[in-house]
Amino acid sequence: MMPQCSISSKIILPFQFQSLNGLQQLAQTCHFKAWFLDQFGVLHDGKQPYPGAIATLESLAKSGGKMVIISNSSRRSSVTMEKLRSLGFDTSLFVGAITSGELTHQYLQRRDDPWFAGLGRSCIHLTWKDRGAISLEGLDLQVVENVKDADFVLAHGTEALGTPSGDARPMSLQDLERILELCVSKRIPMVVANPDYVTVEARDLRVMPGTLAAKYEEINGEVKWMGKPAKIIYESAMAMTGTDFSECIAVGDSLNHDIKGANAAGMKSVFITCGIHATELGLERYGEAADLLSVQSLAMKHNALPSYVLPGFKW
Repeated sequence: MMPQCSISSKIILPFQFQSLNGLQQLAQTCHFKAWFLDQFGVLHDGKQPYPGAIATLESLAKSGGKMVIISNSSRRSSVTMEKLRSLGFDTSLFVGAITSGELTHQYLQRRDDPWFAGLGRSCIHLTWKDRGAISLEGLDLQVVENVKDADFVLAHGTEALGTPSGDARPMSLQDLERILELCVSKRIPMVVANPDYVTVEARDLRVMPGTLAAKYEEINGEVKWMGKPAKIIYESAMAMTGTDFSECIAVGDSLNHDIKGANAAGMKSVFITCGIHATELGLERYGEAADLLSVQSLAMKHNALPSYVLPGFKW
């Protein structure tokens, strides 16, 4: 059954959400069995934890809910946990982490899904350079640079083109887009291991593979989205916690991915306004409260309807 919650500060709008100052009342009133937490824009900015995030996580753990990191990171779950540990988070508080990169690796490795079974083994690999290239070890893939030799596109990053030697050759977004135009002409499918359009990095926004994937679809390319907002990643998180969608709540800063994904999965959600939408909402500093009518307008623009709205991840 869906937890029955009664929290003040409800606003009457074309759709209803509840404005909160912190998570304490929500955690103590609603008793969700599982909390699916985004990382970038919620717990940290890629460089350091947000003020109070570590203490909030510890308080949330004491409330009894199981916590899972659910992230569109193109890296494996183990890398994500190590990143959190290096930033000072106690990773023992989590049941685990499920990332888009982990799901992609598992599906490419197992090949028990009919779509993935038919992919072939040769790929054009879009990866990272400055942020560190993504390893394809254990996947029995052949990285190629010539489109005519490729069976599919594997999109982990937006900075470089993978080479057969395992190195990454830096490329601009424009150059990568030109390669994708050739791929579309050959009707080559794409697997996107990070569906985010942008992410927060020390208050700046960095373009993510989802931007390239969206453009690929716009020019009639076929894309397999391996993360939020697709249900596949939420189903994996529910399996980790042994819960049903009605017992879970998702916390994130992206309307397009975190909130829209929670909507599609049929679960409650918390929208953190001081993440990637901070500039759009006119917010200049972390923890600043957003104008609720602006939140309403932005949410309706993205067709993503949060259950709760919170300035930042705080107790």
